[in-house]
Amino acid sequence: MWIVKLALRRPYTFVVMAVLIAVLGGLAIATMQKDIFPYIDIPVVSVVWNYNGISPEEMSSRIVTPFERGMSTTVNDIEHIESSSYTGVSVVRVFFQPNVRIDLAIAQITAISQPIIRAMPPGIFPPAILKYDASSVPILQLGLSSKTLAEQEIFNLGQNFIRTQLASIQGASIPLPYGGKFSQIMVDLDPKAMYANNVSASDVSNALNAQNLILPAGSAKMGDRDYFVRLNSSPTTIQGLNDLPLKVVNGSVKYIHDVAQVRDGYGVQINVVRENGRRSSLITILRNGQASTLDIVKQVKDLLPRIMAGLPSTLEIKPMFDQSLFVQDAILGVAREALIAAGLTAIMIMVFLGSWRSTIIVCTSIPLSILTSCIILWALGYTINAMTLGGMALAVGILVDDATVEIENVHRNMGMAKPLTRAILDGARQIAVPAFVSTLAICIVFVPVVLLTGPAKFLFTPLALAVVFAMMMSYFLSRTIVPTMMHYMLRPEIDIYARGEEGLAHAKGFVWKMHHAFNVRFERLRSRYARALGWCLHHRARVTTVYIVFVGASLLLMTAVGTDFFPTIDSGQMRLHVRAPEGTRIEETENVFAAVENTIRQTLPANGLSEIIDNIGLPNGGFNLAFGDSASIGTSDGEILISLNPEARLRVPDVQRQLRTVLNKN
Repeated sequence: MWIVKLALRRPYTFVVMAVLIAVLGGLAIATMQKDIFPYIDIPVVSVVWNYNGISPEEMSSRIVTPFERGMSTTVNDIEHIESSSYTGVSVVRVFFQPNVRIDLAIAQITAISQPIIRAMPPGIFPPAILKYDASSVPILQLGLSSKTLAEQEIFNLGQNFIRTQLASIQGASIPLPYGGKFSQIMVDLDPKAMYANNVSASDVSNALNAQNLILPAGSAKMGDRDYFVRLNSSPTTIQGLNDLPLKVVNGSVKYIHDVAQVRDGYGVQINVVRENGRRSSLITILRNGQASTLDIVKQVKDLLPRIMAGLPSTLEIKPMFDQSLFVQDAILGVAREALIAAGLTAIMIMVFLGSWRSTIIVCTSIPLSILTSCIILWALGYTINAMTLGGMALAVGILVDDATVEIENVHRNMGMAKPLTRAILDGARQIAVPAFVSTLAICIVFVPVVLLTGPAKFLFTPLALAVVFAMMMSYFLSRTIVPTMMHYMLRPEIDIYARGEEGLAHAKGFVWKMHHAFNVRFERLRSRYARALGWCLHHRARVTTVYIVFVGASLLLMTAVGTDFFPTIDSGQMRLHVRAPEGTRIEETENVFAAVENTIRQTLPANGLSEIIDNIGLPNGGFNLAFGDSASIGTSDGEILISLNPEARLRVPDVQRQLRTVLNKN
């Protein structure tokens, strides 16, 4: 009661508090990062081993197995280890116990990876070690294509010019481009010329290694000058490599161009990307850590014009599969439903209480409670996402309880012809303990959420905190700002209540008349309910039997309801995995993908497809495998990414069923 009396004596204090909450809440919403899901902090480290030319079995037995055994004795707090081996590449993911110091774990893995190399095949390089983040998901794809540039030129521009500039965006991770051809200086040997000149392939290799060198030579001190000495025998042109001397045969010097041709070419292609049927390259933008998807995508799109200004005009860069649009739709959808819930709540209060002033009071406490929850979540480092917004939307219907019950009880005391101040004090005192117990009971329901572990902890804890903070603030506001507003806004209504039932029945205004008409019908409904309740109390056995049968039948429905971690979301995008017979060359696999793509285009309406991308084989270097969840294992399989045209109004589940039928048939 003391806080209610304080609110009535010091009204401006709590008015300023409400204004401060509104200002800080707006600032929190404007600065909080926004994403589809909360940040999931699972301590995982990825280790990528590369050794070209070795089969997956050899990678597993000769590289991964010794490395895993070495970690088991020197790396602390390992929960479990997963590894995937491909041709020439292995990816080892080390999962740690919760709350482990990930920096220390990376240091320990780095320490053991250096000496363990001595037990591995000769020539292997140290692995790439990076923190694997469950929240690092693709948020934007950049398709690189050109009608005039070669594939290796597109790949070079993506790797050396576009990727390096995009890496400056805070919170973005940019792996190597997919597709294209990895540029290499190639030496094409002529077997007949080699036989005629008595030259072997090892002679060519030794000559290139011996004469294509850059060695440190120190400096030369001459007089008062100190000159750097450079020993650089690396040719600056392709022709320079062709003119390197090879060996002396029968007194004649043989050059590399006598038995081979050195050219600017590309390595063996193991990854092909097709954008709408045309070969291209693909740059994937990943969200890193707690960065905001919306901010990253906006910065990428703002930076692209400046990047394109320094690139060939024939290069086309097309943003595709923009996840920020989905994030915006999800956030706006939850916010829209919360506003609808608040509007329906306001209508309900107006109908039951018959007072637009009381409706304004209740509708003022709801946003203040939610804004307070936003401020606390902001201070704790949480983001605005579907889970926090869902918790706030869930709380809207509960938040009205404290203010509504208090206002309704004050109206009841006003109906007893009490002065307004006395009616407010008595109304607040009478429901103080029940409202507090009710608020605590609702908050206690969310206590088990704090005990969750794993990904569920990071997903549902923000939801629970959003509800609890809003509920606690709602009770506080019902003790402070709500009595203050009632003290100033309900004075015109005190005369209506002073005239009793006759005053309520003849009160002027549409709201009062609507309230009176509603009360007449509500009383009829309540009398019918009282008769029905009396019948149930006199036939307890029948009612109990029906209840048990109904509950039992409902429990049986659990066997028919599916289970999943997340509900199905129709985002207008699909991912297909296509696998040709094992060992199929990548050129033949591309033909299979082309046939699947043509079938998809023939099956869907002409305007049904927005984008379709084929990603065939394994990425160059294997480094990208540490970032994604691709199921591709070699050149004989890959993925097809499909984006539906929103204007076609196609549903993803319907398209999936249609494509499964047609593709399996063909």
